[in-house]
Amino acid sequence: MRFLYTIIFYLLLPFILLRLWIKNRQIPNGLQFWYERLGFGLRPFLPGGIWVHAVSVGESLAAIPLIKLLQQRYPVIPIIVTNETKTGAERIRVELGDSVTQLYFPYDLPLVLRRFFKALQPKLLILIETELWPNLLASCQLYQVPVVLVNARLSERSAKSYRRILPLMRKVLNGINAIAAQFQADADRFIALGFPAERLQVTGSLKFDLTLPLRLTEQAQHWRKIWGENRPVWIAASTHPGEEELILQAFTEARRFYPDLLLISIPRHVDRVPQLEQLYNSRTYKTIKRSDSNQSKMHDADIFIGDTMGELLIFYAAADLAFVGGSLVEKGGQNPLEPAAVGLPILTGPYTFNFATITEQLKQRHVEIQVTNAEELAEQVIALLSNPERRQQKSDEAKKFVAENKGSVLKQMQLIENLLI
Repeated sequence: MRFLYTIIFYLLLPFILLRLWIKNRQIPNGLQFWYERLGFGLRPFLPGGIWVHAVSVGESLAAIPLIKLLQQRYPVIPIIVTNETKTGAERIRVELGDSVTQLYFPYDLPLVLRRFFKALQPKLLILIETELWPNLLASCQLYQVPVVLVNARLSERSAKSYRRILPLMRKVLNGINAIAAQFQADADRFIALGFPAERLQVTGSLKFDLTLPLRLTEQAQHWRKIWGENRPVWIAASTHPGEEELILQAFTEARRFYPDLLLISIPRHVDRVPQLEQLYNSRTYKTIKRSDSNQSKMHDADIFIGDTMGELLIFYAAADLAFVGGSLVEKGGQNPLEPAAVGLPILTGPYTFNFATITEQLKQRHVEIQVTNAEELAEQVIALLSNPERRQQKSDEAKKFVAENKGSVLKQMQLIENLLI
């Protein structure tokens, strides 16, 4: 099955490269270092280090506390971080700078991986969340590189897909030395796929160990002054196509009760900002982007679009309540712990399978409210804005929930250290 997978991957490679070009050609530096994905022209690095793979923004943010701890414990061992997206790579560069080497993740093809492994000569590979690449893990066995899957999650939906190719998945999982699962449900699914229970631990989620910037409150207050200090502010973050139309319906309804309500709209992918501008302007709303230089106009804006990287936490901290995207459409939801960490009441749609356990816990703590359509979303926005006391209760409970679950990074570090000995 792996041979068939490899042949199909080779045949699809020209189309994968074409898609990469189409998707990134209009983004500044979007195609920079694209050849690293083929194992060519890798940027300078020291071989023999720890290789950490984090796909995109969410995985990169989860990996950062762990990487910082690795740097403290093993200051002489170089760290190479690979990403699959430009946005993930940007987060690593912003947060860690030159203290690590950032490269793009190689395509899962034997010839490409051979070049990568011979250059890197890694002593350990750390995979973040659910990165089960058959040829990558086979190469780790070939080159005798131990592998640990940390912050591991496996939704029922993904597990069902993997069960269809169970013989291949068992071989893939055999290439992993240890798994640190986020929750027991994740662990049970890995075990059901054939991973040995004795090599698996439930350690919680690294995303609870999010470190808030020191000047976060000050930066949030700065934006409130620009927008208008007494205005209610609702943030809809990490949204996907098909959600903004529903959010706009809810916003229009909420504005009947709160005419000065400001919507902070932040798409999951920044290249979609022109689409959002067109949508909002077509409804005659005054729209302004974060990157616009004339801040005086922001006070009069109805909708503020976040089109920069690395400021999501600031905008969460500056809002009164949050909708977390990817949940009104079948994307599985984005990370609800970021708004929880700054104490926001959270609204989501029904599709939250990427964070099923965390979502259920937040619902039990009455921090998160699930809605199914634009009408219910509008009702909850209006209800929360009209009850500051209820919002404060949810805020306190959200912060408490995050604080109680911190410490995963130390547990996962233990697994890593066992493989480095």
